[in-house]
Amino acid sequence: MQLSTVKIDKPDTINFILGQTHFIKSVEDLHEALVGAVPGIRFGLAFCEASGACLVRCSGTDAAMVELAQRNAQAIGAGHSFIVFLGDGFYPLNVLNTVKMVPEVCRIFCATANPTEVLIAETEQGRGILGVVDGFSPKGVEGDDGVRWRKDLLRQIGYKL
Repeated sequence: MQLSTVKIDKPDTINFILGQTHFIKSVEDLHEALVGAVPGIRFGLAFCEASGACLVRCSGTDAAMVELAQRNAQAIGAGHSFIVFLGDGFYPLNVLNTVKMVPEVCRIFCATANPTEVLIAETEQGRGILGVVDGFSPKGVEGDDGVRWRKDLLRQIGYKL
């Protein structure tokens, strides 16, 4: 077995969701779920088929996001994995539960805009995702000023009252 990492290649501000699913129908079901969750959503998704033709299957509402998803899915190359890139101004928070509720979705590895590395195991059979490195390691423990800043930010951007 070979272990490697694949760095997600994307613009800094773009959010994405990386997960595992189990059926080719996932491409259409994820597309429908995303469109139904947020009117006007811009996204691209790609799914790595794990049997048959073993193709990267793609869909979306934004050509640049579809191309980004396709390129990253090919680089990851792990069977039954999927990746969704959300257009600027769209966030995983708005669609994550909807994505999780798609019947074929088995797990979510991450949902982030952070720099991300995907940990890959490769065998003679193929590739699988072991996990992800999402962002950076902590630099300390939050103090009172940090608590105030966090709470103020969440209220300022409308996520808490």
